[in-house]
Formats: sequence, C-alpha cells, structure tokens
Amino acid sequence: MLNSKSTNTPITSNQSTNIQIHESAHIDNNVKIGENTKIWHFSHILSNTTIGKNCSFGQNCVVGPKVKVGDGVKVQNNVSIYEGVEVEDDVFLGPSMVFTNVINPRAFIQRKDEFKKTLLKKGCSIGANATIVCGVTIGEYALIGSGAVVNKDVRPYALMVGVPAKQIGWVGISGNTLKFSENLVAEDEFATYELIDDNLKVTRK
Repeated sequence: MLNSKSTNTPITSNQSTNIQIHESAHIDNNVKIGENTKIWHFSHILSNTTIGKNCSFGQNCVVGPKVKVGDGVKVQNNVSIYEGVEVEDDVFLGPSMVFTNVINPRAFIQRKDEFKKTLLKKGCSIGANATIVCGVTIGEYALIGSGAVVNKDVRPYALMVGVPAKQIGWVGISGNTLKFSENLVAEDEFATYELIDDNLKVTRK
C-alpha cells in the first residue's frame, strides 16, 4: 500500500478510502476510479474518464478525456492514454510507451473529429518506448517488444518486435515465449496451446 513513509509525502484519497492518489496528481470532474487503484506523482486524469479497480499509474501519466481503462491495468511512468484509446483488463503499459490518435496531425489544423479508435485487448503487454499508431487492435495476451512501432492489428498471443513491428513468435498467458513440440503443442501454467494452420488454439487449464 502507498503511504507517506514510503513516498516522503502525504497520500490523499478520492471517492473511496481504498483509492490512493498522490497529492501532486490532478483529477478532473466526472472521473470514475475503481477500488484499490493507485495514482502516483504528477499524473493527470481528465474528465469523463473511467478507470477500473486494482489499477496502478506511475509518475507523470495523463489519461483522457473520455478514456476507458479496465481492471488490473498497470501503467508505468510517463505514459499518456489519449482520447480514442480503450484499455481492457489486465493490460501492462511499459515506461514511456506512446499512443497516437491522429494519422496525419498538423499543429494548425484541428482534427479532434478524426480521432481513430485504438483497442488493447485483455492481458496484452506493451514494452518500454514502444509506439502504438492509432487505429489498431492489439489482441489478447499479445506482447509488444520494447521500442517496437505497431502500425497494424496484432493477433492474440503474438510476439511483436521491430520497426515496423513484425511477429516473430507466440507467447502464452504467462508472457513467456511458447516452445512447441513436434506435434506443435506448447503449454504453461495457464493453458495448452496448439498451432493449427498458423493459428493458435488455446485451451485454458
């Protein structure tokens, strides 16, 4: 739990005694925050944003406006989640990873009506300094390597690296790279995985 001893500054609460928000963070009006969520130093949650329970936001994060974040999401330092981005449950966003929301921005042209939806599905992980170009969907439990640039949809459980990002393998729910037997079967503590015509069949344990 966050406390004044570990941070050397007081922690204030918002909406519930189980929500912990650092005194340097700013929460706008019409924001919903779930139980047991923690928001650290110098972060800003903009209006009409919904954040689920058991989430954690590091230092210098910006979320919203009109963003939906699911339960159990971990957001590391220096991440901005812009309008147009939706984050499902149990997603990990690494330090300084980047979202965009307009394909062709110009400082002198307002394109707020052209924001493209970006969807991060349940359990996926985005590595440090990766860039997610707007308009893509990252599949369930996919893993985006550090520094990758994603400019197209990512399949569930895909391991993606490079610029632009390309799939180099598969990962399990555990986040570990899957190593397949001669029968094209792999497993971890969560599921069994079978490769069929370059598609992954997942059977939960």
